[in-house]
Amino acid sequence: MVFVAERFCIDRYEATMVDKATRRSFSPFYPANRREVRRAIAGQKWGPAALGKEEVEPPVPILPEWERGPDTEALAVSLAHVTPQAYLSKPTALAACESAGKRLCTLSEWKVACRGDQNTRYPYGEKYRIGVCNVHGTSHPASILYGNASLGHWDPRLNQVMVGGAPLLRATGETPKCRSSWGADGVYDMVGNLDEWVEDDKSTFVGGFYARDTFRGCDARVSKHPPIFFDFTTGVRCCADRRDGKSTE
Repeated sequence: MVFVAERFCIDRYEATMVDKATRRSFSPFYPANRREVRRAIAGQKWGPAALGKEEVEPPVPILPEWERGPDTEALAVSLAHVTPQAYLSKPTALAACESAGKRLCTLSEWKVACRGDQNTRYPYGEKYRIGVCNVHGTSHPASILYGNASLGHWDPRLNQVMVGGAPLLRATGETPKCRSSWGADGVYDMVGNLDEWVEDDKSTFVGGFYARDTFRGCDARVSKHPPIFFDFTTGVRCCADRRDGKSTE
């Protein structure tokens, strides 16, 4: 984690999920909650393929057998160079942070961390720069797969879509200039890549995802969905209260 403004700590990277008991990694292309997985798959044309019962094109990632059981519990971890966990609802994001001994960031904490120690509108400065963060992309995966950006938002293939040989959703920390600086340390991808749930009274997620049409940087937020909402755009990073005044790994 990164120590921010001598007040709190925040995950350096967008969260990935592991099972609390076994430390096996959840698939980042499905909800990290059994009930939400069932909700996402039910009635979908690609649903049988997700369970290995059919093959479709483009291929659907298989939902691991162990994730279908009743005893899994997602725990949020912050790691570099991995696919971040999407398809998170606010309750699942909150529970995963709490399982890790952390919590959701408040909206104000998240914005402070995003603006860096120079208090700028974007992680890298005061003016928008094209391509520095993975946001406002010209390609939308649902448009590519379904011909309509409004369709198929639970499809596990969306965050595997590649354009020009590169994935639309990038691995954590692999947009190195999109970094909110705190002294010699930094927090990555607070703008773009995935939206991130925060704690407030309006069920808000912030930052924008890779194809969101926004230039608002650290001020970008969406508050129009209920907390049970999830899709291919919604992720999280966790915060923790100040402990020893230092960054924690």
